[in-house]
Amino acid sequence: MFVILSHAMPIYHTLGEIPHKRHTIMPKPDGGLYYEQLFGTVGFDGMSSLMYHIHRPTQVKEILKSTDVSPRVAVSKNMKSLRLKGFDVPPADDFLDSRKALLINSDVHLGVAAPRMSLRSYFYKNADADELLFIHRGSGTLRTFLGNLPFSYGDYLVIPRGMIYQIDFNDADNRILYLESFTPIYTPKRYRNWFGQLLEHSPYCERDIRRPSNLETHDEKGDFVIKVKKQGVLHEYVYATHPFDVVGWDGYNYPYAFSIHDFEPITGRVHQPPPVHQTFETSAFVVCSFCPRLYDYHPQSIPAPYNHSNIDSDEVLYYVDGDFMSRNDISAGQLTLHPAGIPHGPHPGAYERSIGKKETLELAVMVDTFKPLQVTEEALKIDDGKYWRSWIDESH
Repeated sequence: MFVILSHAMPIYHTLGEIPHKRHTIMPKPDGGLYYEQLFGTVGFDGMSSLMYHIHRPTQVKEILKSTDVSPRVAVSKNMKSLRLKGFDVPPADDFLDSRKALLINSDVHLGVAAPRMSLRSYFYKNADADELLFIHRGSGTLRTFLGNLPFSYGDYLVIPRGMIYQIDFNDADNRILYLESFTPIYTPKRYRNWFGQLLEHSPYCERDIRRPSNLETHDEKGDFVIKVKKQGVLHEYVYATHPFDVVGWDGYNYPYAFSIHDFEPITGRVHQPPPVHQTFETSAFVVCSFCPRLYDYHPQSIPAPYNHSNIDSDEVLYYVDGDFMSRNDISAGQLTLHPAGIPHGPHPGAYERSIGKKETLELAVMVDTFKPLQVTEEALKIDDGKYWRSWIDESH
């Protein structure tokens, strides 16, 4: 499951109580006023929501420590295909400590996480990036000041930058693929009409998008720790009131969930190019979902993907479940990196094995970036060291 928090879906939504007109008084039942806050992005040009707080959302009592959490790069100019064993990343109790950035550039940080415990002892805000969480294992509830989102296996969670949130997990076995995007995450432009509605040829529609519900409203004063990530540094603030004190809001900027199981694959008589699997886009990278589907139905079709050269983009595949037809010796939780500049394609034997097959049950997430990806020290800890040789045909 992916959870995305950002400007991705232009659907109006509202929860709780709001006044009839914007920027007008909203009196409290026992006297006083609720405090209005605009939660927006891209200056005043992007998606925004208007919230109403019980307390002023600006009351910082104390600033604690700041910690540099920038990923440590091991290979800055990489031309080697890699296979990273994501499930080899050891679990950690803390949600943020469990996140290990593996492949990064100035547009996106891609990594995996295995948190054992719910994020409840503090609140978190990423002021740098939209976050996309794909839930590979586990279930629970994303809790935010704009409402809650239950999630489970296969969900994408989209979380806009600046969103204050916590996460409740139902158990300790959780595996997450995450992206931090420094440009807004949207639904693909070619799926939308000029009003923003998803078109008939889109592989999903608005009814597949799960929006926040169950708006928590806490009227509490005290010491509330919020960890804010900005410019790669994690700052700890103590606020005087509970950040989930919103009584109502409306707008377009909020977290939402979309399940990979609700993606409807586009198929054809001959092999379709990767863009038919596209699920999200930014100005700097795209995210695609490879889902169970019928294979190409031309009588002489070759279902396996053709060899292709990544001239302008690095390709990352995250393997979720099923039989990965084009790869040999690939397991769930692994990531493969195919860097720009060299061709890649099916492993030896996969081309021939695919002929005559009628369907695939594979499940995978693909990320294509338009800038080269750097390899972190955390990535090298789980690299198998030999994937780049896996296209050699040993039978010759």
